[in-house]
Amino acid sequence: MIDLSKLSTEQQNSKTKSIDEASALEIVKLINTEDQTVAKTVKKILPEVSRAITVIAGHLSHGGRLFYIGSGTSGRLGILDAAECPPTFGADPELVQGIIAGGIPSVFRAQEGAEDSESAGAEDLQNKKLNNLDVVVGLSASGRTPYVNGALRYAKSVGAYTIAITCTANPEIRAAADLSLNAVTGPEVITGSTRMKAGTAQKLILNMLSTGSMILMGKVYGNLMVDLQSTNLKLKARARRILMEASGCDDETADALLEQSHGAVKPAILMHLAGIDYPAATERLKQSHGNLKQALK
Repeated sequence: MIDLSKLSTEQQNSKTKSIDEASALEIVKLINTEDQTVAKTVKKILPEVSRAITVIAGHLSHGGRLFYIGSGTSGRLGILDAAECPPTFGADPELVQGIIAGGIPSVFRAQEGAEDSESAGAEDLQNKKLNNLDVVVGLSASGRTPYVNGALRYAKSVGAYTIAITCTANPEIRAAADLSLNAVTGPEVITGSTRMKAGTAQKLILNMLSTGSMILMGKVYGNLMVDLQSTNLKLKARARRILMEASGCDDETADALLEQSHGAVKPAILMHLAGIDYPAATERLKQSHGNLKQALK
């Protein structure tokens, strides 16, 4: 039998022992109070998170890929973050990928037994043809998930850079990680329900990893997502607004520029500010590795 007694996420929260007797308002106040501790916990490891961002950006800029791998809630959070990178940053869908124990069915329905196999974690990465240019981020609230442990050990064996995101003190999987991002969130409102505070901490860290690395790679201009993909009406309207905000052009000019740039915001901005046509803008962006500020210089 697995001994969970030493895991902080499995301890009873003394502040919520009587939550089953609380009113609806008292319940949400208790949950909200505990949630407020999560950001403070993540704040303690910001130097490590910034190091992870720098490493990820470096690997992605040199042909590597970023893989998030986990089980249950942790796996779903990785998939969520990966899925948002193409529309937000114009990233190739292969650049950032989420893998969950048990495969796609586990995204929609819990398959708790899927996390117990170390070999499955390794096999899922083998199927991705993992190499030493890649980065693997293993997500495990408990810090001991066999599936994640196996994945990180395999990743390390092929020379990929490994990062562990955990929420308990002295996590077991840290031994297989080049860098450990350990946000100790403490006992949950409902004992052992790590989809709550631990899940929130992991989401905050993932937000930083993807957003921070994409910023370092030049996919953001100021605080504008200039590499977004205009794949629906909302995003087309957002692209138009971003172009107008970044270049100072009017709406008619924005529409004309976006038509010439096939809906791509970054070259449209460069076309307007530098007074060049679309082929020249794309060439200049290519020479500046996609960094708009460098292209404008």
